[in-house]
Amino acid sequence: MFRQLTKSLYVSPQISVDQVAEAKALGVTVIINNRPDDEEPGQTNGAEIEAATKAAGMTYAAVPVAHGGFAPWQLDGMAAALEQAGEGKILAYCRSGTRSTLLWALTRARAGDHPAALTEQAASAGYDVTPVRQIMDALAAG
Repeated sequence: MFRQLTKSLYVSPQISVDQVAEAKALGVTVIINNRPDDEEPGQTNGAEIEAATKAAGMTYAAVPVAHGGFAPWQLDGMAAALEQAGEGKILAYCRSGTRSTLLWALTRARAGDHPAALTEQAASAGYDVTPVRQIMDALAAG
């Protein structure tokens, strides 16, 4: 269920409270929630994941992304959350893992990573960053 994008970053669809322990067993120290609460009936809300994450001794960050696109504050929030991991690993999740992957790619392009390399990393984990590739290119050039 967890797909590895980089040596230190996993992405996944919506997680359950029980999967927090699974993430910790993989060495995850930070869980990033990229999903707005109440996006669909029955999803585990962020407060439950946050409580389980903190009870497991890990860090929790919420950077929700709705289907309307990405804003600079979300890139800032993702960058800050990624930095919190230090030498640990990160798990970012949303409904399918796609928004987490797209937000990661935009954040890393803005930080100077090459968009082609980011595209390849995402593809190797089964994700397509084509919808934000032009923005990645612009962020990397800027």
